[in-house]
Amino acid sequence: MTNGRIGVVIPALNEAENIADLVLATLAEDPPGAIATVVVADNGSDDDTGRQAEAAGAVVVVEPRRGYGYACLAGTEAAVQAGVDIVVYLDADHSCRPDELGDVVGPIIDGGADLVLGSRTRGTIARGAMPPHQRFGNWLSARLMRRLYGIAVTDLGPYRAIRSELISSLDMAEMTFGWPTEMTVKTANRGARIVEVPVSWDQRRSGTSKVSGTLRGTVLAARHILGVTIRYARRRNQG
Repeated sequence: MTNGRIGVVIPALNEAENIADLVLATLAEDPPGAIATVVVADNGSDDDTGRQAEAAGAVVVVEPRRGYGYACLAGTEAAVQAGVDIVVYLDADHSCRPDELGDVVGPIIDGGADLVLGSRTRGTIARGAMPPHQRFGNWLSARLMRRLYGIAVTDLGPYRAIRSELISSLDMAEMTFGWPTEMTVKTANRGARIVEVPVSWDQRRSGTSKVSGTLRGTVLAARHILGVTIRYARRRNQG
């Protein structure tokens, strides 16, 4: 069994219309363990994201350097400093469901996993929530992950949980949308335990996605993800 103090990290950029409801819904959850803190990492928003998040009960850290990984790192550092045992990552647009948080942290608390990946492929994807080009890129990335690292994953989505000691030791360096992939491949290279659980994927409440909202955003994210997957596989083979 693992101690269950949970820190939820929400990287956010211009999500003022979504963030308060998400923070409130997350704080209202009663998963195994206890939510010790919800950290919103404001990635240089020019709207009221930070103020809305703080008013809803989140700890807000500001990371002006644009990049999903920068925001995740800033939020992770704040959560770890708060003394949590598990760090959970949610997207700020309310596409991840806080009421599934217990399913995501459960395998770690039960002592059966070090990293838990929420698989949208194994779960439910709302109509229109993941366009065809994003589905293909996700399928290709997961297939490469299985081939290069020997881990049976079906999705490289953002909803995930990891032991705080493990994430603190991974020396994360990918400050783009390659952050979740780097976390996964470095965990695999450590021989740590990776488990998938089904999760839902809803359409964002409002606004436009920075990834799937445009073909360019999807292509750039896919390039980062595939690049990280291949680069760390080469390092693994050379080492």
